[in-house]
Amino acid sequence: MAARLKEKYHKEIKQALQKELGLDNPMAVPALEKVVINMGLGEATQNTKLLDPLVGDLMAIAGQKPVTTKAKKSIAAFKVRAGMSIGAMVTLRNEKAYEFLDRLNLDGTAAGARFSRSVDEEL
Repeated sequence: MAARLKEKYHKEIKQALQKELGLDNPMAVPALEKVVINMGLGEATQNTKLLDPLVGDLMAIAGQKPVTTKAKKSIAAFKVRAGMSIGAMVTLRNEKAYEFLDRLNLDGTAAGARFSRSVDEEL
């Protein structure tokens, strides 16, 4: 079963966007490609055991196991070495992305909730 947000997008939002943007081709209408959730933990440089609860929290939020992110470069001022685990991230695509956004309740009724700047609240 498709997520409610995906059904709403295909039935209502897509046609309205196409009309509003003046697009002739329905494939040119903007669509949701992916949702990326990430968390960085600065204290993980001193104690790598702090990442375990972070991974558990992200797994509970996203519904799938996160990937631990590693430092690309060494930065002496932050006591970070290349290859150290410093955070975690999850990429949601297709049905899972729509389901996640549906659970976030992005239709505007979640007044007072704090969203990332990258989330388009006009969805």
